Parts: sequence; C-alpha cells; structure tokens
Amino acid sequence: MEKTNYKGWQNCYRLSNGPVDLVVTTDVGPRIIRFGFAGEENEFKEYDDMVGQTGGAEWRIYGGHRLWHAPEARPRSYYPDNLPVELEEHTDFARLIQPTETTTGIQKEIDIRLSASEAHVELTHRLRNTNLWAVELAPWALSVMAPGGKAIVPRPPRASHEESLPPTNVIALWAYTDMADRRWVWGSRYVTLEQDGRANTPQKAGFTASDGWAAYARQGHLFVKKFSYLEGERYPDFGCSVEVFTSADMLELETLGPLSRLQPGDTVEHVEHWFLLRDVPVPGGDADIDSQVLPRIRECASVQKRTLARS
Repeated sequence: MEKTNYKGWQNCYRLSNGPVDLVVTTDVGPRIIRFGFAGEENEFKEYDDMVGQTGGAEWRIYGGHRLWHAPEARPRSYYPDNLPVELEEHTDFARLIQPTETTTGIQKEIDIRLSASEAHVELTHRLRNTNLWAVELAPWALSVMAPGGKAIVPRPPRASHEESLPPTNVIALWAYTDMADRRWVWGSRYVTLEQDGRANTPQKAGFTASDGWAAYARQGHLFVKKFSYLEGERYPDFGCSVEVFTSADMLELETLGPLSRLQPGDTVEHVEHWFLLRDVPVPGGDADIDSQVLPRIRECASVQKRTLARS
C-alpha cells in the first residue's frame, strides 16, 4: 500500500498485488475510486467534474464503489460523504472509517482485503448504529461501473408447474422501469441489462439472486461480485439481494444484505468478493452465459477457496 495523489485528491492509497490494483480515498468517503488490472483502464466510472473535490453540503456520486444503507430514501440515503475518513492499516487488510453521519447516526466502515497474488478482493461493509434508539436498515454495496458493458444477474433455479406451485422469487420494478426497453433481456435463466450512452431514460430492477453472484461484462473483462444469500431472511425492496441501475453515464451493480433492526451500538456486516477476469466476451443471451460466463464464475469460487485456505 502506497500513498498517492489521485486526480486532485492528495490523500489516496493504492493497494496492489501485481495483477490488480485499487485506489481508496481518504479526503472523502469511504470510497474505492479505482479497481482494475494494474496499469490498465479503471473498471469503475469516474465523474471527471467531481473527482478531486472535497467539502460542501451537496451529495456527489464521484464514481467508484460506495456503501449506503437501504431502503433508499431522500434525504437519508444521500448523506454527503465529502469529508475525510480514517484509514487503519492492519496486518492483512485496510479499514476505512467514516465519521458518524450527523443526520442518521449511522457510521460506515469498509474493510479491504486484497489477495496476495490473484485478482480477488474481499470487502466487508459495516454499518454501526450510534443512536440512542433502534434503526432498521440493510447494508447496500454499490459499484458504479464504466460505460459500455452489460450486467448479468442469475435467476433462481427453475422448476416445472407440478414441482413448484407457490411463487419462489421476485423481480422488483421501479416506477420508471420499462420492461420493453431494448437494454433489458429477460432470459429463462438470466436477466441482462446493457449500458448504452445513447439511451437517456434510466432503468432499474431488483432480484432475488439466491445463487449469490452478479457480474458486469465489458471489453473482454468480467467483473464478478460474489456474496452470501441468506435464505429465509427479509431483504429490502420486496426481497432484493441484487439490484441494477443504468443511466446514460454508467451502470450500477448493487448487492444488499438482509434488513436488520440495529439496537444502539450494534453493527451489521455485508461481505462482497470481487473478481476480475480476462478473455470473457460480452454475452448475447442465456446460451452464451452458460458457455462463456458460468464456467468463469465457478473459477472464481475456486480462487475464493484458495484465498481462504491461505488465510
């Protein structure tokens, strides 16, 4: 880990293991503004007119990866993370600690553990209730992906009518969601959403993603998020563990933990595992995902097991 000036933010830190690197900000945050193959393009979107700014009362998206608490509400969700955060160096991870949000009483932390030699990062997102009363919320991890790619979300296992009479999962739609928009492909086993800079209307949907992964394919690279789906728990937004949102600028790949009623002083955590893979074409539909993407997702599971074994 080395301190660096990143596009006007004087107090950033670059973490690298050779294959990949990431940059965290401490002038604002907590936020990971960059993740990608070392020396190559950022897999995350950056907003050039915002990167390097600090202070102010308005919320700025900045780009990169951030931590929110669900369900979304204004002004609660849009607390401006424009102030410095603390960085703690531990033996095998770094921890970003945000000052307690003055309007919500919630404190955010992100632990970042980079694999010693593989394109794998473990992120532990933590919310702490510093209020004198209980708060119901869910951790919500949002990655703002660079434009021009396609999000991939697996649907839960399918079954015949005779095998499964009750409903098994949900697809949550927002008031502005247009299921006929050509950026969506509602497949039998997967749903995909394309980011298109020519389309000015936003799109969003949420899913019960019990397989515990979601991905973003772009220019031969595949960014994968793996997480634990907890069967039987109550998730936000009618039961969503994955949500995808796109605008003309970017696409957000989001995972959520279950809703928790946090008593004063309690914390809740949500863990994501990131993987970055080469030589994965942007898939067309279910058949392409089954043949080109799913084997690489299984590869990620093997990498995760190796990392855990070494630790």
